[in-house]
Amino acid sequence: MIKITFKGNNNWPKKKELKINLLCYPFTTTQTQQTYKEKVMRSLKVLSLFVFIFFSSITLVSCSDDEEIVTPPVAKSKVLVTHASPDAPGVDLLVDNAVAGTNLTFPNSTGYLEVNSGTRNIKVNVTGTSTTALEANLNLAQDKNYSVFAVNNVATIEALVLEDNLTSPASGKAHIRFIHLSPDAPAVDITLTNGTVVFGDYIFKEASAFTPLDAGTYNLQVRLAGTSTVVLDLPGIALTAGKIYTVFAKGLVAGSGTQALGAQIIVNK
Repeated sequence: MIKITFKGNNNWPKKKELKINLLCYPFTTTQTQQTYKEKVMRSLKVLSLFVFIFFSSITLVSCSDDEEIVTPPVAKSKVLVTHASPDAPGVDLLVDNAVAGTNLTFPNSTGYLEVNSGTRNIKVNVTGTSTTALEANLNLAQDKNYSVFAVNNVATIEALVLEDNLTSPASGKAHIRFIHLSPDAPAVDITLTNGTVVFGDYIFKEASAFTPLDAGTYNLQVRLAGTSTVVLDLPGIALTAGKIYTVFAKGLVAGSGTQALGAQIIVNK
């Protein structure tokens, strides 16, 4: 008899023994000798097969222990930044101290920037310098869209953060949002030329929700809230079906040139 012992390991905790009986007896004839050899060969074949199966099973178990770990994708959010401070210089935008945009000037926007979700540090530096004019830590949820406006006069510059609902408009509609971002302007209404109020009684830093309007071209007016006094005409505002817009009041009532009271349109989608 031949006995083979396999020691245990993590995959085979117990010892395994293989016992193979080999017929061992004297042989006196060529035929008997031949028969004996045949039986020995058959036994060795069985042994070889067992060893092959045994080590194959160890290999399979080892492979399963070393399965590749799949890393889930990093959660993302989108942020649009607008320079809405009328007397502030051009700025660079940094996200977690990495430059995300340079020389953003009043009253322009970056478009949506894809960033990692979670708490992100946003800095607005004077262009080409390390001087930080504005800094904020934003908690950004996964798959959400945000607008960040640098608002107010440069001496009191601050961040206005809004979550953007970019749900597609119904057929034949556009969505429009109004934000009052003129620091020295009083409360205002946004109306049609016939006086119909579209957005009523908005004060500085106040924003409407995205509101559905029929696609088309509108002549709008900015009026002192609750009155017929027109302080700014906004002619030819074209709204395309399926699009989403933000219109914000910009500049200063007492401003001139690029700082004059006016309106700016952002196409959000």
